[in-house]
Amino acid sequence: MKRKMLYLSLAATSAAGTSVCCAQQKAPQRPNVIFIFADDLGWAELGCYGNTFNETPALDSMARFGVRFTDAYASAPISSPSRAGLISGRYPLRDGITDYIKPDSPIHLGTEQPSLPEALRRGGYHTGIIGKWHLSGYLANGAPVEMGPEKYGFEEVVLSAEESIGNGSYFYPWHHLKSIGPDEAEEHEFIVERMNREALRFIERNRERPFFLYLSHYAVHTMVHGQPELVDYFRSKPECNHSAPSKNNPENDPYKKWPADYLAKPHNPHLAAQLKVVDDGVGMILAKLRELGLAENTIVIFTSDNGGSPQVTDNGPLRGGKGTLYEGGTREPMIVFQPGRICGGRVSSLPTNNYDFYPTLCELTGTPLPEEFEPDGVSIADELLGGACDTERPLYWYFRIQGRKSGGRWCSSVRSGDWKLIEFHDDGTRELYNLREDPSETTDRLAEVPEQAERLAKLLAQWRRDAGAE
Repeated sequence: MKRKMLYLSLAATSAAGTSVCCAQQKAPQRPNVIFIFADDLGWAELGCYGNTFNETPALDSMARFGVRFTDAYASAPISSPSRAGLISGRYPLRDGITDYIKPDSPIHLGTEQPSLPEALRRGGYHTGIIGKWHLSGYLANGAPVEMGPEKYGFEEVVLSAEESIGNGSYFYPWHHLKSIGPDEAEEHEFIVERMNREALRFIERNRERPFFLYLSHYAVHTMVHGQPELVDYFRSKPECNHSAPSKNNPENDPYKKWPADYLAKPHNPHLAAQLKVVDDGVGMILAKLRELGLAENTIVIFTSDNGGSPQVTDNGPLRGGKGTLYEGGTREPMIVFQPGRICGGRVSSLPTNNYDFYPTLCELTGTPLPEEFEPDGVSIADELLGGACDTERPLYWYFRIQGRKSGGRWCSSVRSGDWKLIEFHDDGTRELYNLREDPSETTDRLAEVPEQAERLAKLLAQWRRDAGAE
Protein backbone atom coordinates (compact mmCIF):
# COMPACT_ATOMS: atom_id res chain seq x y z
CA MET A 1 0.00 0.00 0.00
CA LYS A 2 1.55 3.26 -1.13
CA ARG A 3 0.20 5.40 1.67
CA LYS A 4 1.50 2.94 4.24
CA MET A 5 4.99 3.58 2.95
CA LEU A 6 4.50 7.31 3.28
CA TYR A 7 3.20 7.44 6.83
CA LEU A 8 2.78 5.25 9.84
CA SER A 9 -0.61 5.52 11.55
CA LEU A 10 -0.91 4.12 15.06
CA ALA A 11 -4.21 3.66 16.84
CA ALA A 12 -4.53 5.77 19.98
CA THR A 13 -4.67 3.73 23.16
CA SER A 14 -7.31 6.10 24.57
CA ALA A 15 -10.05 7.66 23.62
CA ALA A 16 -5.77 33.25 8.65
CA GLY A 17 -7.08 36.90 8.25
CA THR A 18 -6.93 39.98 10.45
CA SER A 19 -6.22 39.31 14.11
CA VAL A 20 -6.91 41.61 17.03
CA CYS A 21 -6.75 41.33 20.79
CA CYS A 22 -9.77 39.19 21.61
CA ALA A 23 -8.69 37.55 24.86
CA GLN A 24 -11.95 38.66 26.48
CA GLN A 25 -13.91 36.45 24.08
CA LYS A 26 -14.71 32.88 24.94
CA ALA A 27 -11.76 30.70 23.96
CA PRO A 28 -12.43 28.28 21.09
CA GLN A 29 -13.07 24.72 22.14
CA ARG A 30 -10.08 22.44 21.61
CA PRO A 31 -8.11 24.54 19.12
CA ASN A 32 -5.90 22.71 16.65
CA VAL A 33 -2.14 23.31 16.83
CA ILE A 34 0.26 23.49 13.88
CA PHE A 35 3.89 23.84 14.95
CA ILE A 36 6.20 24.68 12.02
CA PHE A 37 9.87 24.13 12.86
CA ALA A 38 12.64 25.31 10.53
CA ASP A 39 16.12 23.78 10.67
CA ASP A 40 19.15 26.05 11.26
CA LEU A 41 17.20 29.23 10.48
CA GLY A 42 18.80 32.29 12.04
CA TRP A 43 17.02 35.11 13.86
CA ALA A 44 17.53 37.65 11.08
CA GLU A 45 16.50 35.62 8.01
CA LEU A 46 12.85 36.71 7.76
CA GLY A 47 11.64 39.96 6.25
CA CYS A 48 9.74 40.78 9.45
CA TYR A 49 13.06 40.61 11.29
CA GLY A 50 14.73 43.04 8.90
CA ASN A 51 16.06 40.80 6.12
CA THR A 52 15.93 42.50 2.71
CA PHE A 53 17.35 39.67 0.57
CA ASN A 54 15.22 36.66 1.48
CA GLU A 55 11.51 36.74 0.60
CA THR A 56 9.04 35.58 3.26
CA PRO A 57 5.68 37.26 2.54
CA ALA A 58 3.50 34.63 4.25
CA LEU A 59 5.50 34.69 7.47
CA ASP A 60 5.71 38.48 7.38
CA SER A 61 1.92 38.64 7.10
CA MET A 62 1.53 36.12 9.91
CA ALA A 63 3.78 38.33 12.05
CA ARG A 64 1.75 41.44 11.27
CA PHE A 65 -1.45 39.84 12.51
CA GLY A 66 0.04 37.60 15.20
CA VAL A 67 2.66 38.02 17.91
CA ARG A 68 6.28 38.33 16.82
CA PHE A 69 8.85 37.65 19.52
CA THR A 70 12.20 39.45 19.56
CA ASP A 71 13.75 37.47 22.44
CA ALA A 72 12.62 33.89 21.81
CA TYR A 73 15.21 31.16 22.21
CA ALA A 74 15.98 27.57 21.36
CA SER A 75 16.98 25.40 24.29
CA ALA A 76 20.32 24.61 22.63
CA PRO A 77 22.49 25.95 19.80
CA ILE A 78 22.25 22.71 17.86
CA SER A 79 19.56 20.35 16.60
CA SER A 80 19.01 17.34 18.89
CA PRO A 81 19.09 19.05 22.30
CA SER A 82 16.92 21.88 21.03
CA ARG A 83 14.35 19.40 19.74
CA ALA A 84 14.57 17.52 23.03
CA GLY A 85 13.69 20.69 24.93
CA LEU A 86 10.70 21.33 22.69
CA ILE A 87 9.28 17.80 22.85
CA SER A 88 10.05 17.13 26.53
CA GLY A 89 9.32 20.55 28.04
CA ARG A 90 12.52 20.13 30.06
CA TYR A 91 16.14 21.18 29.91
CA PRO A 92 17.77 18.82 27.38
CA LEU A 93 20.64 18.37 29.83
CA ARG A 94 18.30 16.27 31.99
CA ASP A 95 18.22 13.67 29.21
CA GLY A 96 21.98 13.84 28.69
CA ILE A 97 21.50 15.38 25.24
CA THR A 98 24.02 18.21 24.89
CA ASP A 99 25.00 17.82 21.23
CA TYR A 100 23.46 16.49 18.03
CA ILE A 101 22.79 12.76 18.16
CA LYS A 102 25.08 10.92 15.77
CA PRO A 103 23.50 8.36 13.41
CA ASP A 104 25.03 5.38 15.24
CA SER A 105 24.56 6.75 18.76
CA PRO A 106 22.71 4.90 21.55
CA ILE A 107 21.55 8.28 22.94
CA HIS A 108 17.87 9.12 22.62
CA LEU A 109 15.21 11.23 24.30
CA GLY A 110 14.10 9.69 27.58
CA THR A 111 10.69 8.08 27.96
CA GLU A 112 10.35 8.41 31.75
CA GLN A 113 8.02 11.39 31.44
CA PRO A 114 5.29 11.92 28.83
CA SER A 115 6.22 14.06 25.84
CA LEU A 116 4.23 17.02 24.55
CA PRO A 117 2.54 14.99 21.78
CA GLU A 118 1.76 12.25 24.30
CA ALA A 119 0.13 14.76 26.66
CA LEU A 120 -1.98 16.16 23.83
CA ARG A 121 -2.85 12.66 22.61
CA ARG A 122 -4.05 11.75 26.11
CA GLY A 123 -6.15 14.91 26.03
CA GLY A 124 -8.00 13.80 22.90
CA TYR A 125 -5.80 15.26 20.15
CA HIS A 126 -4.81 13.40 17.01
CA THR A 127 -1.04 13.85 16.64
CA GLY A 128 1.26 13.80 13.63
CA ILE A 129 4.81 14.64 12.64
CA ILE A 130 5.97 15.43 9.13
CA GLY A 131 9.73 15.49 8.70
CA LYS A 132 12.77 15.65 10.93
CA TRP A 133 12.93 13.93 14.33
CA HIS A 134 16.65 13.65 15.24
CA LEU A 135 16.12 12.46 18.80
CA SER A 136 17.60 9.01 18.29
CA GLY A 137 20.21 7.17 16.28
CA TYR A 138 19.15 4.87 13.43
CA LEU A 139 19.36 1.10 13.19
CA ALA A 140 20.29 1.52 9.52
CA ASN A 141 23.37 3.47 10.62
CA GLY A 142 24.41 1.00 13.31
CA ALA A 143 22.70 2.45 16.40
CA PRO A 144 21.87 -0.24 18.99
CA VAL A 145 18.36 1.14 19.44
CA GLU A 146 16.08 3.40 17.41
CA MET A 147 13.45 5.46 19.21
CA GLY A 148 11.23 7.03 16.57
CA PRO A 149 8.44 9.58 16.93
CA GLU A 150 5.77 6.87 17.22
CA LYS A 151 7.21 5.99 20.65
CA TYR A 152 6.54 9.51 21.95
CA GLY A 153 2.87 9.95 21.19
CA PHE A 154 2.84 10.65 17.45
CA GLU A 155 0.07 8.69 15.76
CA GLU A 156 1.06 9.63 12.21
CA VAL A 157 4.70 9.71 11.16
CA VAL A 158 5.18 11.13 7.68
CA LEU A 159 8.44 11.54 5.71
CA SER A 160 10.51 11.18 8.87
CA ALA A 161 14.10 10.11 8.25
CA GLU A 162 14.78 6.39 8.25
CA GLU A 163 18.52 7.00 8.48
CA SER A 164 20.78 10.00 8.80
CA ILE A 165 19.99 12.88 6.45
CA GLY A 166 23.45 14.33 7.03
CA ASN A 167 24.41 16.64 4.22
CA GLY A 168 21.16 16.94 2.37
CA SER A 169 19.36 14.87 -0.27
CA TYR A 170 16.67 17.46 -0.84
CA PHE A 171 15.84 16.10 -4.31
CA TYR A 172 14.40 12.66 -4.96
CA PRO A 173 15.76 10.03 -4.54
CA TRP A 174 16.00 10.93 -0.86
CA HIS A 175 18.65 8.65 0.64
CA HIS A 176 17.17 9.07 4.13
CA LEU A 177 13.74 7.84 2.96
CA LYS A 178 14.61 4.70 1.04
CA SER A 179 11.21 3.08 1.55
CA ILE A 180 9.68 5.61 -0.87
CA GLY A 181 10.05 4.11 -4.30
CA PRO A 182 10.09 5.84 -7.70
CA ASP A 183 6.38 5.18 -8.19
CA GLU A 184 5.66 7.32 -5.11
CA ALA A 185 7.75 10.38 -5.91
CA GLU A 186 8.59 12.42 -8.97
CA GLU A 187 12.10 12.67 -10.33
CA HIS A 188 13.93 15.50 -8.55
CA GLU A 189 10.91 16.10 -6.29
CA PHE A 190 11.89 18.70 -3.69
CA ILE A 191 11.42 17.37 -0.15
CA VAL A 192 10.22 20.73 1.23
CA GLU A 193 7.44 20.95 -1.37
CA ARG A 194 6.43 17.36 -0.62
CA MET A 195 6.25 18.13 3.10
CA ASN A 196 4.04 21.14 2.42
CA ARG A 197 1.62 19.00 0.43
CA GLU A 198 1.60 16.31 3.12
CA ALA A 199 0.73 19.01 5.69
CA LEU A 200 -2.32 19.99 3.65
CA ARG A 201 -3.37 16.35 3.41
CA PHE A 202 -2.98 15.91 7.16
CA ILE A 203 -5.22 18.93 7.79
CA GLU A 204 -7.80 17.68 5.31
CA ARG A 205 -8.08 14.17 6.73
CA ASN A 206 -8.22 15.39 10.34
CA ARG A 207 -10.49 18.39 9.85
CA GLU A 208 -13.30 16.90 11.96
CA ARG A 209 -11.24 16.36 15.12
CA PRO A 210 -8.72 18.37 17.15
CA PHE A 211 -5.19 17.78 15.92
CA PHE A 212 -1.57 18.60 16.68
CA LEU A 213 0.71 18.76 13.64
CA TYR A 214 4.48 19.06 14.03
CA LEU A 215 5.78 20.14 10.62
CA SER A 216 9.51 19.73 11.15
CA HIS A 217 11.39 20.89 8.05
CA TYR A 218 14.76 19.59 6.89
CA ALA A 219 15.45 23.06 5.47
CA VAL A 220 17.37 25.30 5.71
CA HIS A 221 20.01 22.94 7.07
CA THR A 222 23.74 23.74 6.92
CA MET A 223 24.31 22.22 3.49
CA VAL A 224 21.66 24.34 1.78
CA HIS A 225 20.46 23.26 -1.64
CA GLY A 226 17.58 24.97 -3.44
CA GLN A 227 15.58 24.32 -6.59
CA PRO A 228 17.52 25.55 -9.64
CA GLU A 229 14.87 27.99 -10.90
CA LEU A 230 14.52 29.65 -7.49
CA VAL A 231 18.28 29.71 -6.96
CA ASP A 232 18.66 31.47 -10.32
CA TYR A 233 16.01 33.99 -9.28
CA PHE A 234 17.89 34.92 -6.10
CA ARG A 235 21.20 34.90 -7.99
CA SER A 236 19.78 37.68 -10.14
CA LYS A 237 19.54 39.97 -7.13
CA PRO A 238 22.47 42.41 -6.97
CA GLU A 239 23.18 41.65 -3.30
CA CYS A 240 23.64 37.92 -3.96
CA ASN A 241 26.96 36.37 -2.95
CA HIS A 242 28.71 33.48 -4.68
CA SER A 243 30.94 30.48 -4.05
CA ALA A 244 32.42 27.68 -6.14
CA PRO A 245 30.83 24.23 -6.33
CA SER A 246 32.31 21.50 -4.18
CA LYS A 247 35.09 19.30 -5.51
CA ASN A 248 32.49 16.51 -5.15
CA ASN A 249 30.32 18.28 -7.73
CA PRO A 250 32.80 19.68 -10.26
CA GLU A 251 30.23 19.48 -13.06
CA ASN A 252 27.98 21.80 -11.03
CA ASP A 253 24.94 19.55 -11.38
CA PRO A 254 22.08 21.64 -9.88
CA TYR A 255 20.40 18.51 -8.47
CA LYS A 256 23.55 17.08 -6.91
CA LYS A 257 24.78 18.06 -3.45
CA TRP A 258 27.02 21.09 -3.05
CA PRO A 259 26.54 23.03 -6.31
CA ALA A 260 27.82 26.54 -6.96
CA ASP A 261 26.96 29.13 -4.30
CA TYR A 262 26.04 26.62 -1.60
CA LEU A 263 28.61 28.31 0.68
CA ALA A 264 27.83 31.89 -0.37
CA LYS A 265 27.23 34.34 2.45
CA PRO A 266 25.72 36.47 3.81
CA HIS A 267 23.13 36.46 0.97
CA ASN A 268 23.00 32.81 0.00
CA PRO A 269 20.74 32.05 -2.99
CA HIS A 270 20.27 28.41 -1.94
CA LEU A 271 19.23 29.36 1.57
CA ALA A 272 16.86 32.00 0.18
CA ALA A 273 15.40 29.47 -2.29
CA GLN A 274 14.78 26.87 0.43
CA LEU A 275 13.28 29.45 2.77
CA LYS A 276 10.96 30.68 0.02
CA VAL A 277 9.45 27.20 -0.27
CA VAL A 278 9.07 26.93 3.51
CA ASP A 279 7.28 30.30 3.40
CA ASP A 280 5.11 29.16 0.47
CA GLY A 281 4.05 26.23 2.63
CA VAL A 282 3.05 28.55 5.46
CA GLY A 283 0.87 30.48 3.02
CA MET A 284 -0.69 27.25 1.74
CA ILE A 285 -1.45 26.06 5.27
CA LEU A 286 -3.10 29.36 6.27
CA ALA A 287 -5.17 29.31 3.06
CA LYS A 288 -6.24 25.71 3.70
CA LEU A 289 -7.33 26.59 7.24
CA ARG A 290 -9.45 29.46 5.88
CA GLU A 291 -10.95 27.21 3.19
CA LEU A 292 -11.98 24.61 5.77
CA GLY A 293 -13.26 27.16 8.28
CA LEU A 294 -10.54 26.21 10.76
CA ALA A 295 -8.52 29.43 10.82
CA GLU A 296 -9.96 30.89 14.01
CA ASN A 297 -9.70 27.56 15.80
CA THR A 298 -6.07 26.79 14.96
CA ILE A 299 -2.92 28.02 16.70
CA VAL A 300 -0.06 28.33 14.20
CA ILE A 301 3.51 28.66 15.49
CA PHE A 302 6.69 29.21 13.52
CA THR A 303 10.22 29.08 14.90
CA SER A 304 13.59 27.33 14.41
CA ASP A 305 15.74 24.80 16.27
CA ASN A 306 18.95 26.88 16.44
CA GLY A 307 20.80 29.73 14.79
CA GLY A 308 22.09 29.81 11.26
CA SER A 309 25.31 28.03 10.34
CA PRO A 310 28.25 30.43 9.88
CA GLN A 311 29.21 28.33 6.86
CA VAL A 312 26.28 29.62 4.83
CA THR A 313 24.97 32.78 6.47
CA ASP A 314 25.74 35.73 8.70
CA ASN A 315 23.56 36.00 11.80
CA GLY A 316 24.22 39.72 12.18
CA PRO A 317 23.41 41.82 14.06
CA LEU A 318 23.68 38.91 16.50
CA ARG A 319 27.04 37.38 17.37
CA GLY A 320 27.97 33.80 16.59
CA GLY A 321 25.76 31.12 15.15
CA LYS A 322 24.94 27.43 15.26
CA GLY A 323 27.11 25.66 17.80
CA THR A 324 27.71 28.68 20.06
CA LEU A 325 25.91 30.09 23.08
CA TYR A 326 26.14 33.62 21.76
CA GLU A 327 22.81 35.08 20.69
CA GLY A 328 23.31 34.07 17.06
CA GLY A 329 23.31 30.43 18.13
CA THR A 330 20.21 30.39 20.30
CA ARG A 331 17.96 33.40 19.61
CA GLU A 332 15.28 32.47 17.07
CA PRO A 333 12.51 34.00 15.00
CA MET A 334 9.18 33.10 16.59
CA ILE A 335 5.66 33.97 15.47
CA VAL A 336 2.39 32.81 17.08
CA PHE A 337 -0.89 33.32 15.25
CA GLN A 338 -4.55 32.58 15.91
CA PRO A 339 -7.10 35.04 14.51
CA GLY A 340 -9.62 36.30 17.02
CA ARG A 341 -7.91 34.82 20.07
CA ILE A 342 -4.15 35.46 20.14
CA CYS A 343 -3.59 39.17 20.80
CA GLY A 344 -2.26 39.97 17.33
CA GLY A 345 -0.44 42.85 15.71
CA ARG A 346 2.12 42.94 18.51
CA VAL A 347 5.85 42.59 19.02
CA SER A 348 6.82 40.96 22.31
CA SER A 349 10.23 41.28 23.97
CA LEU A 350 9.45 38.59 26.55
CA PRO A 351 12.42 36.22 26.93
CA THR A 352 11.10 32.71 26.37
CA ASN A 353 12.59 29.32 25.51
CA ASN A 354 11.22 26.47 23.43
CA TYR A 355 10.78 24.27 26.50
CA ASP A 356 7.97 26.73 27.41
CA PHE A 357 5.81 25.41 24.57
CA TYR A 358 4.79 22.26 26.47
CA PRO A 359 2.97 24.03 29.34
CA THR A 360 1.86 26.86 27.04
CA LEU A 361 0.12 24.59 24.54
CA CYS A 362 -1.42 22.51 27.29
CA GLU A 363 -2.93 25.67 28.77
CA LEU A 364 -4.12 27.07 25.43
CA THR A 365 -5.76 23.76 24.46
CA GLY A 366 -7.24 23.01 27.87
CA THR A 367 -5.10 19.87 28.16
CA PRO A 368 -4.16 18.89 31.72
CA LEU A 369 -0.46 18.59 32.41
CA PRO A 370 0.30 14.92 33.10
CA GLU A 371 0.51 14.23 36.84
CA GLU A 372 3.92 12.59 36.44
CA PHE A 373 5.32 15.52 34.42
CA GLU A 374 7.80 17.92 36.03
CA PRO A 375 8.17 20.84 33.58
CA ASP A 376 11.16 23.15 33.39
CA GLY A 377 9.29 25.50 31.08
CA VAL A 378 6.50 27.86 32.10
CA SER A 379 3.37 28.82 30.21
CA ILE A 380 3.48 32.09 28.27
CA ALA A 381 -0.24 31.89 27.46
CA ASP A 382 -0.87 35.14 29.34
CA GLU A 383 1.57 36.96 27.06
CA LEU A 384 -0.18 35.59 23.99
CA LEU A 385 -3.64 36.47 25.24
CA GLY A 386 -2.79 40.07 26.07
CA GLY A 387 -1.51 39.78 29.62
CA ALA A 388 2.05 39.74 30.92
CA CYS A 389 4.64 37.21 32.07
CA ASP A 390 7.76 37.33 34.24
CA THR A 391 10.56 39.00 32.27
CA GLU A 392 13.23 38.29 34.91
CA ARG A 393 12.89 34.49 34.94
CA PRO A 394 16.32 32.93 34.33
CA LEU A 395 16.81 30.95 31.13
CA TYR A 396 19.60 28.38 30.97
CA TRP A 397 21.70 26.60 28.32
CA TYR A 398 24.38 23.91 28.31
CA PHE A 399 26.40 22.82 25.30
CA ARG A 400 29.04 20.11 25.15
CA ILE A 401 30.02 18.16 22.07
CA GLN A 402 29.69 14.39 22.34
CA GLY A 403 31.73 11.81 20.48
CA ARG A 404 33.49 14.24 18.13
CA LYS A 405 36.68 16.27 18.32
CA SER A 406 35.56 19.69 17.16
CA GLY A 407 32.53 21.86 16.55
CA GLY A 408 32.19 24.22 19.49
CA ARG A 409 33.36 25.05 22.99
CA TRP A 410 32.11 23.38 26.14
CA CYS A 411 30.09 26.06 27.88
CA SER A 412 26.91 27.00 29.70
CA SER A 413 25.02 30.26 29.99
CA VAL A 414 22.20 32.01 31.82
CA ARG A 415 20.05 35.00 30.95
CA SER A 416 18.18 36.84 33.70
CA GLY A 417 16.42 40.03 32.69
CA ASP A 418 18.79 42.07 30.54
CA TRP A 419 21.93 40.31 31.75
CA LYS A 420 23.59 37.23 30.27
CA LEU A 421 26.62 35.29 31.52
CA ILE A 422 28.52 32.69 29.48
CA GLU A 423 30.92 30.37 31.27
CA PHE A 424 33.45 28.42 29.21
CA HIS A 425 34.33 25.17 30.92
CA ASP A 426 37.34 24.36 28.79
CA ASP A 427 39.36 27.20 30.39
CA GLY A 428 37.12 28.60 33.14
CA THR A 429 36.65 32.04 31.58
CA ARG A 430 33.44 34.05 31.75
CA GLU A 431 31.80 36.78 29.67
CA LEU A 432 29.01 39.12 30.75
CA TYR A 433 26.70 41.10 28.46
CA ASN A 434 23.77 43.47 28.82
CA LEU A 435 21.51 42.32 26.00
CA ARG A 436 19.15 45.26 26.11
CA GLU A 437 22.00 47.73 25.54
CA ASP A 438 24.21 45.40 23.53
CA PRO A 439 22.29 42.61 21.73
CA SER A 440 25.31 42.03 19.49
CA GLU A 441 27.44 41.06 22.53
CA THR A 442 30.30 43.33 21.54
CA THR A 443 31.24 44.61 25.03
CA ASP A 444 32.14 42.22 27.83
CA ARG A 445 31.02 43.87 31.11
CA LEU A 446 32.62 41.30 33.42
CA ALA A 447 35.17 43.65 34.96
CA GLU A 448 32.77 46.59 35.06
CA VAL A 449 29.92 44.94 37.00
CA PRO A 450 31.42 41.96 38.84
CA GLU A 451 28.43 41.75 41.20
CA GLN A 452 26.14 40.91 38.26
CA ALA A 453 28.57 38.29 37.05
CA GLU A 454 28.80 36.70 40.48
CA ARG A 455 25.01 36.67 40.90
CA LEU A 456 24.53 34.93 37.56
CA ALA A 457 27.45 32.56 38.13
CA LYS A 458 25.81 31.32 41.33
CA LEU A 459 22.49 30.80 39.54
CA LEU A 460 24.22 28.94 36.72
CA ALA A 461 26.27 26.71 39.03
CA GLN A 462 23.19 25.73 41.03
CA TRP A 463 21.25 25.03 37.85
CA ARG A 464 24.01 22.78 36.50
CA ARG A 465 23.96 20.77 39.72
CA ASP A 466 20.16 20.48 39.70
CA ALA A 467 20.00 19.55 36.00
CA GLY A 468 22.70 16.87 36.24
CA ALA A 469 25.71 18.38 34.48
CA GLU A 470 29.03 16.61 34.83
